[in-house]
Amino acid sequence: MQIRKAVESDLYDWAAMRAELWPDERHTHVSELLDFFAGNSMDIEECFVLQNPDNELCGFIELNIRNFAEGSRQAAVPYVEAWFIKAGFRSQGYGLQLMKEAEKWAQSQGYDELASDTEIENLRSIELHKLMGFLETERVVCFLKTLEKSGGSK
Repeated sequence: MQIRKAVESDLYDWAAMRAELWPDERHTHVSELLDFFAGNSMDIEECFVLQNPDNELCGFIELNIRNFAEGSRQAAVPYVEAWFIKAGFRSQGYGLQLMKEAEKWAQSQGYDELASDTEIENLRSIELHKLMGFLETERVVCFLKTLEKSGGSK
């Protein structure tokens, strides 16, 4: 198995894995990844993919630099935006290898922290994060309300 930076030829395989992770957003994956390759992504600074000897992509980890992460006092923090291993390749240590690559990337950028999150009901992800040395810093339920447009300016 090889871990390497994502390249443009990975686009559709990467998008398909994102669709497994976030099926409700499948219509946005290709355009978001095209933005990444064009250098215009607001959500992905770097991505590493896991590739098997048959050149099949089996997983990925997307990284960003956020200006805030719960529990951190740093002005900017590397953040795991997405972390995924295909079903047939789980429980073999590949997720750990991807996370170690993310840690190396963060350190190479001059950071000494790495932040992440998961959905509150994703107990397996919570367990894996803790096994890898992440400390749970907070539990929160977030809300967003779309406001009706008025005649005033922003």
